[in-house]
Amino acid sequence: MNQQEGERGVAEIQGLYGPFSFPEKLLQQIWLRRDFDLTRACTTDGRAVRVLHPGRWNRLGGPDFKQARIEIGGDFFSGDIELHLHESDWVAHGHSDDPAYEHVVLHVILFPTTEPATIGCSGLRLPILPLLPLLNHDLEEYAADEAIERLADHPLAKVRGELLQMQPAQLQAELLRMAAMRWEQKVHYAKMRVARLGWDAACHHTALEILGYRFNRASMLAVATAHPLSEWGSAAVDFPATIHARFNERWHRQSIRPANHPLTRLHQYARWVSYRPDWPQQLQRLSGKLPSLEITHAFQTAAVRRAHRWPDLTKQLVYQVFGDALGGTRLNTMICDGLLPLLASQPSAVALSGLWFAWPPGDIPSKYGRLLRELGISDARNRPLSHGIVQGLIGWLMANDPADQPTCPTPAGSGA
Repeated sequence: MNQQEGERGVAEIQGLYGPFSFPEKLLQQIWLRRDFDLTRACTTDGRAVRVLHPGRWNRLGGPDFKQARIEIGGDFFSGDIELHLHESDWVAHGHSDDPAYEHVVLHVILFPTTEPATIGCSGLRLPILPLLPLLNHDLEEYAADEAIERLADHPLAKVRGELLQMQPAQLQAELLRMAAMRWEQKVHYAKMRVARLGWDAACHHTALEILGYRFNRASMLAVATAHPLSEWGSAAVDFPATIHARFNERWHRQSIRPANHPLTRLHQYARWVSYRPDWPQQLQRLSGKLPSLEITHAFQTAAVRRAHRWPDLTKQLVYQVFGDALGGTRLNTMICDGLLPLLASQPSAVALSGLWFAWPPGDIPSKYGRLLRELGISDARNRPLSHGIVQGLIGWLMANDPADQPTCPTPAGSGA
């Protein structure tokens, strides 16, 4: 992946559909969430790193994180953490002579370096931890997810007028095009995960990550790494509670609905695996029975669902893969953001983009559905709200970010 430095603290990186920005602030968010493989973390000189506490995020001057607690090579440290995209940014940003950085105990960088240490204040040698080899996702996926999180809380008033000015046929074509690109991106990320982890582990990681949506994804990925699928099939009844306690400091619980509580989701996954301990293989066996459907033929959602007997299709998938352990919008999110892209990543997969497009929407902000109905793109009779059309709207919003802070790829030729 080629990258070049743009403005201070931002890397311009070539992605699937063109360049995108990866800011230093996003790297700080990854560190705060510990959204990387902690089990393989080590300094450039080969010492294992254990993050006991990432520290307090400092939004003012000085080091990025204060009062962190870490273990490096068996030695315990309390102090500050500074993050940069490159090791050379330490000097470029003037930290080597700044006494505000004299308590830094670890220099965390994104891109690997051959330097064994960073020379800190008073000539101290600071250990370096590169994160790129440890990340759970491709950089483009992190950037896209960050953009979606920002858009989820952003009012749509500024874009509503622009969308209403478009001719219906033009708007439909644009949303379909954006939906197709979102699908291709999801399949691309799934291929990378399967290549890195193998089929069973990729399914396991994907399932737990989606169960952690929206605020506990990184913590659920840490659980998936620490406790592979083989441990869940014959686990004791208190296994989820044990895991929940082990990762107690990692969970985000504020403003979480009871159904999304991490302990509830861990119990749900334990039931799922107890019903279907071989669910990744069951998913593969089901692949050949799913209807082959291109996205360009799926816009008339109601007709597509009638033609493919949607209730029977859903029941078959739920029973064969989930053992009836999952339902509601989280089931739809699991199918559309997880299982269908994973299946489509396989060499022998049938065309699944139309199935993905026509599937009922998963966990989405209700304002997206309201806007699509207002635009006349969705209606109760012929074009009920579908996952794909919502993804098309999200793709358009990302390409025309109202915050004017592009941290994700802007598809070539997208309208402004």
